[in-house]
Amino acid sequence: MDPRTPEPHDREEDGPKANGPEPAKPSKPTETPKSPPLPEAAPPSKAPVPTPPSAVRPKPEAPPNAGAVRPTPGELAEPQTTIRVSRDVDFPLSLLPQSLRRGPFREDAFTSVLHEPRTTVVVGRWLGAALVVCFMTGLLSHVLQQPPTWLRDHLPSRPVNGYRVTQGLHVISGIAAIPLLGAKLWAVYPRLFGHKLLGDSHDPRLRKSKLFEWPPVRSVLHALERLGIAVLVSTMLLELFIGLLNILEWYPWPFPFRQTHFWLAWVATGGLLVHVAAKGPMIAQHWRRGSVPGLRQRRAFLGAVTVAAVAVTATTAGQTVPWLRRLTLFAPRRPDLGELGLPVTRTAAQANTTVTPPDWRLRIDGPRPYELTMDQLLALPQSESRLPIACVEGWSASAHWSGVRLRDLLARAGAPPTARVRVTSLEANGPYRVMEMPAAFAQDPLTLLALRVNGRVLTADHGYPARIIAPNRPGVLQTKWVARLEVI
Repeated sequence: MDPRTPEPHDREEDGPKANGPEPAKPSKPTETPKSPPLPEAAPPSKAPVPTPPSAVRPKPEAPPNAGAVRPTPGELAEPQTTIRVSRDVDFPLSLLPQSLRRGPFREDAFTSVLHEPRTTVVVGRWLGAALVVCFMTGLLSHVLQQPPTWLRDHLPSRPVNGYRVTQGLHVISGIAAIPLLGAKLWAVYPRLFGHKLLGDSHDPRLRKSKLFEWPPVRSVLHALERLGIAVLVSTMLLELFIGLLNILEWYPWPFPFRQTHFWLAWVATGGLLVHVAAKGPMIAQHWRRGSVPGLRQRRAFLGAVTVAAVAVTATTAGQTVPWLRRLTLFAPRRPDLGELGLPVTRTAAQANTTVTPPDWRLRIDGPRPYELTMDQLLALPQSESRLPIACVEGWSASAHWSGVRLRDLLARAGAPPTARVRVTSLEANGPYRVMEMPAAFAQDPLTLLALRVNGRVLTADHGYPARIIAPNRPGVLQTKWVARLEVI
């Protein structure tokens, strides 16, 4: 290669800083007499002035991260993506974030071969099934608790155990989704730090599904995709977290649980659908067994995830499934334990109804209003029903109830068969102290104004002096401490 004359700033910056002996200084050329001026003509091209060999010295190599020296295309091993930081300054993007590759950003931070698409797809299928069941049953629970006007009069009162089954599935699927979500996040965790899959460098079929690159964000669209994943993950984590605390009846937050839980479910479901659509080709490629080579580690990992999901389900589902009751180790309650053979969610002390007014009377308002004392209620024809109490926290239990049929009380007040009823409790405060019941439930022969349970008079915690019990209804709508029935 021909020697190149160093730039002035090269000679100023190097010198004492360069390694090796200091090169000799160039000698001054001998002055020669000036030639007479030539006649005006086209200016000749200027030939390069040769530099004495003694003045040539090798150009020092630039530091690895020197931004002042821009590498030439011949010096680059591969094309570099550039980012514009101002109108006139560009530099390779790969030179910018290398100082950030610490901790989980290191190249060797994730060494497991299970951070690959096949594992994420298999776990994602299980998680998706659990979330779909949880969303659909939760939507049904919300509709039963707060039905829209157009649907209110079309809700069925049968099957008797309908809400018991759907709400039990809601809580069971939500609990099972917790370890599944943890496994899913572990499998895709390197994506948050821009890592390649370890399988990309070992198997051609895995290499086709390259997911992770550095830098983590490569464009505006890629940033929006990452933002969508962040919203999806954070929403699902929050949804499962507050749902789990609701089972424990612990509400350490200032916002209302039911409304927040409902809208978070819609956000999470929408984000899940968008994510599945965006990753559709990758999911389809790795959906079937045999799309990638089998891994012993993958089978062991999926087996461990299955055992974890089954374990947390079996040890909590006993609060809904009677034949799993003996395995109920982590559920907050057992439905067969409690006063009168039933657990209590909201006590009389919490509702401030421990003492019933001595002049208590049941008032029925309608075309022909009237009032009844306890003795008069007991003198009316008594009916019995075996119905479950199914609470939104996931527990349920069946019991023998006895009392007066609600439709008989409404008929005596002159209510038409299509009338709804509003039930008011002695409870002074509470979100469910006033409840409205559609005609299908009010006219069902199993719906009672219950006075006794399991052969014994109601206690204060179970709703003395009278409570509502109806088929296929959430427990929060089985109003206790009834004081008034109103035909609407």
